[in-house]
Amino acid sequence: MNAQKQRNKKDPSQMRHGYTTGACATAMTKAALQALVTGEVPNEVTIYLPVGQYVTFKVTAFEMSEGRVMCETIKDAGDDPDATHQARIQSTVTYAKKEGIHLDGGIGVGRVTKAGLPVAVGQAAINPVPRKMICGVVQEAIDKFKLNHGIEVVISVPDGVEIAEKTLNGRLGIIGGISILGTRGTVVPFSSSAYMASIVQAINVAKEAGCEHLVITTGGRSEKFAMKQYPHLPEEAFIEMGDFVGFTLKNIARKKIPRVSLVGMMGKFSKVAQGVMMVHSKSAPVSFEFLAGMANKVGVEEDIQRDILQANTASQVGEILQENEAFFEALCRNCCYYALNHMNEKIKVSTTLYAMNGSCLGKAENIEKLDEDDWYRG
Repeated sequence: MNAQKQRNKKDPSQMRHGYTTGACATAMTKAALQALVTGEVPNEVTIYLPVGQYVTFKVTAFEMSEGRVMCETIKDAGDDPDATHQARIQSTVTYAKKEGIHLDGGIGVGRVTKAGLPVAVGQAAINPVPRKMICGVVQEAIDKFKLNHGIEVVISVPDGVEIAEKTLNGRLGIIGGISILGTRGTVVPFSSSAYMASIVQAINVAKEAGCEHLVITTGGRSEKFAMKQYPHLPEEAFIEMGDFVGFTLKNIARKKIPRVSLVGMMGKFSKVAQGVMMVHSKSAPVSFEFLAGMANKVGVEEDIQRDILQANTASQVGEILQENEAFFEALCRNCCYYALNHMNEKIKVSTTLYAMNGSCLGKAENIEKLDEDDWYRG
């Protein structure tokens, strides 16, 4: 059994927290600057995290030359399935000719090329909280050692380019490596906060890019179907919302995007059609009674309604009704209604349902409001 599967089998309450790339970069900056001043590289350093705790990081490798020190640590993401787990995080510190603290990214740290992110275009993708943490430990050293030099800090991740391929950085316009992230300093296993933050960033980037039509999908497969359906839209317009339907819609409404399309499959969208806005399997099981009731509303025969009630999965219901366009159109209209109701804004909403093999089951397009008779309450 691989490490990923072992982590997945653990009780969530027993899972081990890890540390962010920002925390690792901050610790190595402190270590490198201490070594630059004293001539001795510490085996470990302790920093204070935004979450309100002290944590000690080991220096796993270092390089020293005249006026320059690089310190490295191995990122520990705990039991979180993080793409940057075991990444080498480096900080190289040198004295600068100009006064002040000068922070930049080196190899494997991406650079921002699109507006809408919390870092300006052209800068290294080191987010605001890690920037503050890194500059904070540098200022502490300046005060402690009474330094009268400027300090230059370069954060690098030797394998960052390869790691970034497993992330959405390219979609967000972060080119050449990973982002240095973290608002708490710690990584909570299977936390939803990081995913939700990526959704907000993706919407912001789309807005800044001038997108007036966003397509939100539940995963990679449905996104591929969506991209074929809307080939004229730029890459920024496609956002993977996962299970966070309501959260994504609310953030789209806040940005006053005039049009949104939901693209997905039966399992999750049968829940959205009931008004469920968090569609994780554990928080919202499929209601076969609801699906049978909707089938009844559009005139499906009673024996087929009974088959629906005996089904094991929503996908199986889709197979049972695969020739019934009216059912899938009604389901899509329901999704549109609840999306409009949730956003409470004047936005055109479309919904498209796909089967696992990529065939389109049904759709409802550019709906702005629904009459009482147009949707099924269950």
